[in-house]
Amino acid sequence: MRILGFDPGLAIVGYGILDTDGRKHKAVDFGVIRTPKEETVPVRLALICDAAEQLFTKYKPDVIAIEELFFARNVTTAINVAQARGVLLSVAIRHVGKLYEYTPLQIKQALTGYGRADKNQIQQMVKVLLGLNEIPKPDDAADALAVALTHANTFRASDGFLIG
Repeated sequence: MRILGFDPGLAIVGYGILDTDGRKHKAVDFGVIRTPKEETVPVRLALICDAAEQLFTKYKPDVIAIEELFFARNVTTAINVAQARGVLLSVAIRHVGKLYEYTPLQIKQALTGYGRADKNQIQQMVKVLLGLNEIPKPDDAADALAVALTHANTFRASDGFLIG
C-alpha cells in the first residue's frame, strides 16, 4: 500500500510518501511545497493545489493521511492553514477517495506511545521506523512522514481492516 501523508500549512506543506506491507515501511519520497509569502492567499492556494496534483500524478497513492488542525492562539494562521488543508482534502478525495485524518495527539501516541511527545522524539521515531540515516528535513517533511506512519501503524495492509 502506498500512503501519502500531508502536514498542511499555507507557507509550507509537508508531504511524505511511503510504501508499506503493514509491517515494514519504506520512505519513497518526502519534501515540502513552499508558497511565496508575497503572493496573495488565493494564488498560494492555487500553487498548493497544482503541486498536490503533481504528487498524485507522480506517486499514485492508495491512501491519503492528513493531520487535523490544532490551534489555540492565532486565528488568522488557523484560517489560512484551514484553507490550505481544504485544498489538499479536495485534491485528495478526487484522486484517491480513501482519506484518513489524525490529530497531533494520535500521531504522537502512534509513533512514541506518549501523547505529549516533543517534536524531536517524533522525528527520531520517523528516522528509526523508516531506517533513515538522518532525520528528514525540513521539519514539515518529517511531520508528513509521521502522519503517513501513523496510518501505516493503524491500518493492517494485509487484510484491509482498521485496527482498533
